[in-house]
Amino acid sequence: MKVCFETFGCRLNRAEALEMQAAFVERGWEVTSSHADADMVVVRGCSVTARAESDSLKLIEHIREKYPLKRIVATGCLYDKRNEHWLRDLSLARPPSPAVAARIAARAKTSSETAAPTARAYLKVQDGCSMGCAFCIVPQFRGKARSEHFQDCLDKAKAFIDSGYHEIVVTGCNLSMYHADGKGLSDLAVALAELDPGCRIRLSSVEPGQAALSLVDAMAATPGICRFLHLPVQSASAMMLSFMRRPYTMKLVDEIMAKAARLMPGIAIGCDLMTGFPGETELDFLATKFLFDRHLIAKAHIFPYSERPGTLAEHFPGVISRSIRKERAHELAKIADAERTRYAKRFIGKDVEFVVEDEEQCSGWSSEYLWCVATSMAIARPKRRELVKMHVLETQGHMLIGRAERR
Repeated sequence: MKVCFETFGCRLNRAEALEMQAAFVERGWEVTSSHADADMVVVRGCSVTARAESDSLKLIEHIREKYPLKRIVATGCLYDKRNEHWLRDLSLARPPSPAVAARIAARAKTSSETAAPTARAYLKVQDGCSMGCAFCIVPQFRGKARSEHFQDCLDKAKAFIDSGYHEIVVTGCNLSMYHADGKGLSDLAVALAELDPGCRIRLSSVEPGQAALSLVDAMAATPGICRFLHLPVQSASAMMLSFMRRPYTMKLVDEIMAKAARLMPGIAIGCDLMTGFPGETELDFLATKFLFDRHLIAKAHIFPYSERPGTLAEHFPGVISRSIRKERAHELAKIADAERTRYAKRFIGKDVEFVVEDEEQCSGWSSEYLWCVATSMAIARPKRRELVKMHVLETQGHMLIGRAERR
């Protein structure tokens, strides 16, 4: 039997897809990239934005029309009342227990292109969110916050390391809410980084708050944690944060960003931003623009706000036209791109390390989440998943180009 996977959305969705894929392999299924060859197609969808949901459903409909007799399983953050039966019978698709997942990860050394087809490992440590933000639909799919046991996380990470990974991406629905066995996110990040000095730890986005503030201290004291901190700020307007029921203030966001830059000079600070929330005035938008004046934002994900059914904000007054939402998002995106390019230029003449994603081009992501391409070699050509040192000679936009050297 053959199964094909299609995955939309965040790193958490990707981590879950890889766990599910490994579970299928463990049970004797063969993974294929072809819809035509597959006996089953598993689509992990995303409904965080209207566009993501539309893209997910369009793919499902396309497969369904082209292969009307093929079994389709729709899962992830996706629910469509018109096709409720797609979400049933996931017995074969359930991910393995932590212990089984660790054993499957260890097997990736001999089946890396089927059970673990990524250059970096994805470690899910947490799921769900208990924040209740007015605009967010995610808790409807993910439920309340819950965390994996501390030792289970370490065991799975160790299995990834033993199978040859040199970077582990730590994922969750809301990482800042990780708490298990008396340990918080900063404890987990440090413990993971101490497992092996040859494997670095990358954290996916962390909600602004006290956990993020504590994490900055842990990162500064632990070289094995990637110098990349991504905060889903959403808006830099105090009014909008309050209206959207975000549980932090801009004063705290500024404190986290400033502290990270002070303790770790050169760190890449990233953020998520939305434009056009209900009631967002021109002054609110300007407040968000001014965030780029106060801090060097190395990477920004920018989206126009989209109404999500069942959220509080769906019925809020002061609806902003879609054209204005898009105009504001486009304006922020231009600023963000220029800032990312400016940040990349800081690395000319310096050394960076990246995990090889594309073996042929010898390219991959640096600790600071900049794409690196080694166009010359002072060493033998490295293999995929290897950690490589590169001396940066130039930049193209926000891409680093240089010479691969011995670590």
